[in-house]
Amino acid sequence: MGDPVHREKPQLHYAGDFTWNSMSGRSVRLRSVPIQSLSELERARLQEVAFYQLQQDCDLSCPITIPKDGQKRKKSLRKKLDSLGKEKNKDREFIPQAFGMPLSQVIANDRAYKLKQDSQRDEQKDASDFVASLLPFGNKRQNKELSSSNSSLSSTSETPNESTSPNTPEPAPRARRRGAMSVDSITDLDDSQSRLLEALQLSLPAEAHSKKEKARDKKLSLNPIYRQVPRLVDSCCQHLEKHGLQTVGIFRVGSSKKRVRQLREEFDRGVDVSLEEEHSVHDVAALLKEFLRDMPDPLLTRELYTAFINTLLLEPEEQLGTLQLLIYLLPPCNCDTLHRLLQFLSMVARHANDNVSKDGQEVTGNKMTSLNLATIFGPNLLHKQKSSDKEFSVQSSARAEESTAIIAVVQKMIENYEALFMVPPDLQNEVLISLLETDPDVVDYLLRRKASQSSTSSVPPAAVQACPQSPASGVLTP
Repeated sequence: MGDPVHREKPQLHYAGDFTWNSMSGRSVRLRSVPIQSLSELERARLQEVAFYQLQQDCDLSCPITIPKDGQKRKKSLRKKLDSLGKEKNKDREFIPQAFGMPLSQVIANDRAYKLKQDSQRDEQKDASDFVASLLPFGNKRQNKELSSSNSSLSSTSETPNESTSPNTPEPAPRARRRGAMSVDSITDLDDSQSRLLEALQLSLPAEAHSKKEKARDKKLSLNPIYRQVPRLVDSCCQHLEKHGLQTVGIFRVGSSKKRVRQLREEFDRGVDVSLEEEHSVHDVAALLKEFLRDMPDPLLTRELYTAFINTLLLEPEEQLGTLQLLIYLLPPCNCDTLHRLLQFLSMVARHANDNVSKDGQEVTGNKMTSLNLATIFGPNLLHKQKSSDKEFSVQSSARAEESTAIIAVVQKMIENYEALFMVPPDLQNEVLISLLETDPDVVDYLLRRKASQSSTSSVPPAAVQACPQSPASGVLTP
């Protein structure tokens, strides 16, 4: 008899041309995907890959750093400590939940409020279910009492509010422990469960920015993190998309200061604000602008201000690719909020011009072109520091030049937002290779998830061209 044939187990390896072979023997070809579809770990590594490529291949004539959230978190903690010494005025003073707070803290407040709401809703449901379970018992007891003596009837009528079962124990809380679930099981949960679990996972790395990267990576989720957009921003965008796209001069027409202040206070106190049709689109538009204006650090961050401005010095065909790499450097909360805002502004710009409806009626445009929108929002999204009116008058010519550059950058983002938030195969490849040496099992898991996503998603927008890569820049290239 011949020797038995031993089949070698498939090995995880890169096959070239952005194609990988997984441990199961499946071939996975990388394709452009939205940045929000990447796992938390991939997004952290993408920051490093983009940073390296910007350093090596893009001449922006300025230092580039990856923005951090550490100082912001310390600031918010200091505010909390200060508030402890003001308990005498606790009825009048409160910690803002939205305006003037670091973006990461606003999102944390939103998540805490959402978890509290979910918990209260579950408790109410538990109580309702418990009461419903007692109804048959209560009916039987009532029938028994009705058939007894008249004295028992009179005693129950004298105490109509008394419980029929005073010694019944409180309903037991529903078990909600999910700590033992594996990473792979997240994708098997329903939508509400996965969002809650991802929210719990997301809170872990935010507390450990000072630790080493390896310790950080172990805490990062291998699944996409739930979209990090403040409740206020998403609510305002949804309201204006539904009621304000045809409003002429939206963002330019004045609003009611009293009504805007009332909405602001409600969001700041953590109230579950529901923006309805009766809310003026001009008030909601003003509220959105105020939120962006009052952020301690602008959405595009102070660290990257000069880099964003200097993209205008590059060749036109290189500008979008470089903007894309800079967006990858943003913290996930800044990146996701920027995407939501640009998505909304792009929709507003598409309704700027007059047009004719399907039934032949002339529809007036809102007159808010991408240039007009960039002029309004640019200074709030990208600036070095908030300046007084006096400082503006002293350096008017320099300010005017900077303002023109800011508007040009933001206008380019509005007009190309879909392509800017896609991650091309070559950068995904760099991310996987950076993980392969230390975490092959992680790479295999990510490839299986990518294969599942690619079988259900549609064709993505065309990729943009970044800075020309030099042969020496491929340290991470296989």
